[in-house]
Amino acid sequence: MTTDVEKFKLDTDKAVLVVIDIQERLVPAMPQKVYARLRNTVGMLVEAAKLLDVPLITTEQYPQGIGHTVPELAGSCSDKVVEKVSFGCCGEPDFIAAIKASGRSQVLVTGMEAHVCVYQTVLGLLEDGYHVHLLRDAICSRNKTDFLAGVANAAQAGAVVTTAETVLFQLLKESTHDQFKAISKLVKNRD
Repeated sequence: MTTDVEKFKLDTDKAVLVVIDIQERLVPAMPQKVYARLRNTVGMLVEAAKLLDVPLITTEQYPQGIGHTVPELAGSCSDKVVEKVSFGCCGEPDFIAAIKASGRSQVLVTGMEAHVCVYQTVLGLLEDGYHVHLLRDAICSRNKTDFLAGVANAAQAGAVVTTAETVLFQLLKESTHDQFKAISKLVKNRD
């Protein structure tokens, strides 16, 4: 059995970071310790994306009903914000247009909830031919069973299940990278 190793590789010139639905009225339904870790991890990834010139797309599910991106992330996640009503981001034409406009083929997926919007987005991106990296420590669900199902199903569908730190060091490739010290500091300072 051979594995398509290419789908596991990451490059700053090919990657785009997607932050899905980390919104004000959705957060209280999440386990707060898990959410705090997710928020810190996504914050670290967003800062790193800016240092590495990796584009960022943020989505908000029906913001009139569940609010906008949480204040702790809203400022740094304001580059490209796409409002949607479909659970899967790929059901929103503006999201697809933003992904295509980025010119990137590798999508780093973060956000909420792992078994609904995140999972359906992963499926849509895979169907459209993107290499999808699902950052397990940068997603969450209301309960662990749904989280585990979302991650397992995404992996079975063909997404690479990984972690934020793995992704960042893959993007850097070597310790001589101009942003190595800054990224290392972000990783060390993550709660």
